[in-house]
Amino acid sequence: MGLTVLDASIVIAVLDGQDVHHAAARAGLASRLEARDSFVLPVSAYAETLVGAFRQGGTAPATIDAFLAALPARLEPISPVIARTAARLRAEHGRRLALPDAFVVATALELSADQILTADRRWPAFGVPTQVV
Repeated sequence: MGLTVLDASIVIAVLDGQDVHHAAARAGLASRLEARDSFVLPVSAYAETLVGAFRQGGTAPATIDAFLAALPARLEPISPVIARTAARLRAEHGRRLALPDAFVVATALELSADQILTADRRWPAFGVPTQVV
């Protein structure tokens, strides 16, 4: 029973059966559900998931909201502390860590999360265990 911060890549992959990470993302999320983890999705990652949904149109944005409510996953706002940590991480790691990903990591660090769940293999190591699917 820990706290898992979700990266946008997990939500996108779970909801898109054609995504190359679909099966692995579902399995990774299922393992955290079995462990009875709580879930947080940074609002920056939430916005990232909605981009494709709005491009797709129709009920796609509502599907994302319904999925997050069913998990349930709490949306975590970007506080000034999280923003500063994300900016520091981005400055330290340069191109190896894009700003949207830095917000995910910063959220995990500031909330003292037990882990991050992502499909992004390019991230450098941080002080939070990261499960890459």
